[in-house]
Amino acid sequence: MRIMPETLLAAVPGAEEHPSLALVNSASELPGGKRYDELDGPDDAAAWLRAHDLIAPDTVLHEHCRGRLADLRADLRDLFTAHTTGDVPTTAAVQALNRALTCAPGALLLQFDPESGFTRSANHPVTQVVEHVMAVIADDAASLLTGDQASVLASCEADGCQRFFLRTHARRQWCSTRCGDRVRAARAYARKRALHSA
Repeated sequence: MRIMPETLLAAVPGAEEHPSLALVNSASELPGGKRYDELDGPDDAAAWLRAHDLIAPDTVLHEHCRGRLADLRADLRDLFTAHTTGDVPTTAAVQALNRALTCAPGALLLQFDPESGFTRSANHPVTQVVEHVMAVIADDAASLLTGDQASVLASCEADGCQRFFLRTHARRQWCSTRCGDRVRAARAYARKRALHSA
């Protein structure tokens, strides 16, 4: 994974509450052709899942599991894009989300630790842990696309930005201050050029 400056990876509005939104934004091409992928390898994917409290600290992922998460991310991007543009999503993306919703292990198992007491977690082989994580993310996506916040799900309007966010107010157009500043600077430069060429 290429480590991007923190300002490029700043969380967008809604990503902290919605792991599906965070997952969709975990890879993108940034203005200037720079790319980042927070699921670049199995270790990166595990770190991303731990950072979002979706797996236990000692969980190890394999490439197959990372690939499944990346595939889910692509399907969610398709669904979010269709939602924000008013287009029809691909049947494959809808089916993939439904598969993720239904293939998870049936229950979080009860665990007991003398220090932390009772907890529930997916104590299954790695593949089943990833299926559980995918079900959690898919459920969040389905709830986001059909719930009260569906109307505020938006894609960033800055040229070249591919991130999604929840509008915090009706006039918000950009996922971050950085994108907004970039657009305003480009507009100011274009006006200045137009004045000098006139």
